[in-house]
Amino acid sequence: MVLRGSTEGAERTVGEALLASPSLTGLTVADLQEQVSRGELVDAAGATADLDAPARVNTSYYLYRGLPDEIEIPFDLPILYVDDNIVVVDKPPFLATMPRGRHVTQTALVRLRRALGNDALAPAHRLDRLTSGVLLFTVRPQVRAAYQDLFARRLVRKEYRAVAPLDLALRTPVTVRNRIEKTAGDLRALVVDGDVNAVSDIELLDELGDEVGLYRLRPQTGRTHQLRLHMALLGVPIVDDPLYPDVRPDLAELPDHGDFSRPLRLLAHTLEFDDPLTGESRSFVSGRRPEGSS
Repeated sequence: MVLRGSTEGAERTVGEALLASPSLTGLTVADLQEQVSRGELVDAAGATADLDAPARVNTSYYLYRGLPDEIEIPFDLPILYVDDNIVVVDKPPFLATMPRGRHVTQTALVRLRRALGNDALAPAHRLDRLTSGVLLFTVRPQVRAAYQDLFARRLVRKEYRAVAPLDLALRTPVTVRNRIEKTAGDLRALVVDGDVNAVSDIELLDELGDEVGLYRLRPQTGRTHQLRLHMALLGVPIVDDPLYPDVRPDLAELPDHGDFSRPLRLLAHTLEFDDPLTGESRSFVSGRRPEGSS
C-alpha cells in the first residue's frame, strides 16, 4: 500500500500522519509499531519507517496490509475428474470460484491449488459464489486458452437444477429471451432494451411438495445472474435467492455470521463438451442435489 502527501509541514510525526490517512482507518500506533518491528512498513528507499520522525510533504510509505480473517466455508470440494490437462470439481455453495474482494483463501481456486500443490491451476469458467456444482480448471498454462475458448464460443452444454415455487404450467418448457446487463457496483443484473444477449430454456421436472418444484435450466448464453433473473421473471424465483426478485439483506448476511443453513437452491448439474485437445466427448455430472430436493 502506498501513501503519498500525507501531511503538510513538520507538525506531525510520520506515525501520526499515517494514522490520519483514511486508508488506514482502524489502525493504532501499536499496529504501526508492530509492522515496523517486522519490517513491513518502509519508505520509498526500502528503509524501515521511523514513526517518530517529522512528517514531510509528498513522501511515500509502503505498508503491508494483512488479509482479514475469513469465515471458513464448512463444505468439501470433491474432485470429480483429473488428468494432465484439466481438473473438474463439485463446488459447494458459498465458495467463490476465485479470489475477489474479501473472499481469498475460501475460494475453489486457492483450495484446489493447495490440495494439489499446483499454482498453475486456473478456472476455465466461473460459477457464482452461491451456486454449487460442476466447475472446470485447467492444469497448466499451455492448455488454458483451448478450454477457455470452449466457454467463450458457447461450445459447452450446461444443465442446471433449481428448486423454486411450483408452477405446473412450466411442465411445458419455455424459453426466456431478453437483454441483461450488470454494471460494476450494482448487486443485481437488470433486463434492458436492446438486442437479445440472454437465452434460457426452463422446464419443471418434478413436484417436491410444499408448493415447490425441481426445475431443469439450460442456459444458451452465460450472462451474470442469468438463470436467477430469468426464474424470477417467470414468477418462480429460486428458493433462498438473496437478490431476486428482491434484495434480502438478512438472507445475504447469514454466511458472514457463520450460518450456512440457507444456500441458494441452484446447482450446475451437468457439463458436456468435446475435448479441444483429444476430441473425446466429455460429460461431468454433479454428485450434489439442490437443497430441498428429494
